[in-house]
Amino acid sequence: MTDTTLASAERTSLAKEWFEDLRTRICAEFEAIEREAGSDAAFVFTPWDREEEGNPDPGGGVQGLMKGKVFEKVGVNVSTVRGNFSPEFAASVNGASADNPGFSATGISLVAHMANPHVPAVHMNTRFLTTGKAWFGGGADLNPPIPYDEDTAEFHAAFRATCARHNPVYYDRFKKWADDYFYIPHRQCHRGVGGIFYDHMEVTEDGAFDRNFSFTRDVGETFLDIYPRLVRRRMNAEFTDADKLQQLEWRGRYAEFNLVYDRGTLFGLKTGGNIDAILMSLPPEAVWT
Repeated sequence: MTDTTLASAERTSLAKEWFEDLRTRICAEFEAIEREAGSDAAFVFTPWDREEEGNPDPGGGVQGLMKGKVFEKVGVNVSTVRGNFSPEFAASVNGASADNPGFSATGISLVAHMANPHVPAVHMNTRFLTTGKAWFGGGADLNPPIPYDEDTAEFHAAFRATCARHNPVYYDRFKKWADDYFYIPHRQCHRGVGGIFYDHMEVTEDGAFDRNFSFTRDVGETFLDIYPRLVRRRMNAEFTDADKLQQLEWRGRYAEFNLVYDRGTLFGLKTGGNIDAILMSLPPEAVWT
C-alpha cells in the first residue's frame, strides 16, 4: 500500500466515524421529538453489504428508517464503499477515468417526510470521496409543502453563519449552487426554498483535509441544531384536507426531481448501492392531480 493510498484510507476512516456519530445523534433527537408527541416510534437499522465481482472488500452501509407520528418517513443512511466505477460512468466522475476507475466514498444521507404539511420536509447529505482526487461535498435544503418566511429565514441564517466562520464567500456561492441544483426544469420550479450545496471541495494541499472536514462537520452540526427547532415549531399545527393535498402534490414534484435529476441517486445506482437505501428519499405517499 502506497503512502497516498494509506492517507486516503485513514481519511476515509476519520470521515466515516464522524458520519456515524452524527447519524447516532440525529436519530436520537428525532426519536426524542416522537416521544414529545406521545409516540414510541424508533429507527430500525438494517446493515447491507455491497457486492462487486473481484473485489474482496467492497464495503456497505447501514440504512436507518423510522415511521412515526411526526416523522411520517425519515431515512438516515451511512455508507462506506470502495471499488471501481464502470468505464462509462468513470468518465463522468471528478478525478476518475476509464484508465483510473478506482474510488472510495463515505457519507451520510438524510431525507425526512413529515406527517403534518406545515412541517417542512428536509434533505441533508455530506460525503467524502476519493478517486484520482479527494474531496468533500454536501449540504442541506429545506422543502416545505407550505412555506413560512420565518422558517426559511432561520434555516438560511443558520447556514449563512456557519459558512461565514469558514470563508466569507461560501454562503453566497453555495446558496446559488443549491438554487441551481435543486431545480426541476420540466416543471420550471425549485424543489423547495433552498439552503446550501457544495461539491468538489478538494483536498489538494497540506491542511486542506482538516480545513474542509471542519466545514463539513459544521454543516452537520448546524443541521442538527436548526431543523429540530423548525419541527417542534410546526408539528402540532392544525391542518386541513386542502393542506394535506398540497403536501401530497408537492411530494410528487420531490419524487420527480429525485428520480430524474438527483446525482446522488444516480451515483448509488451506478456503484451497486442498496436499492432500498438509495430510494429511501422517495415520499411514502404522493399524488399527481
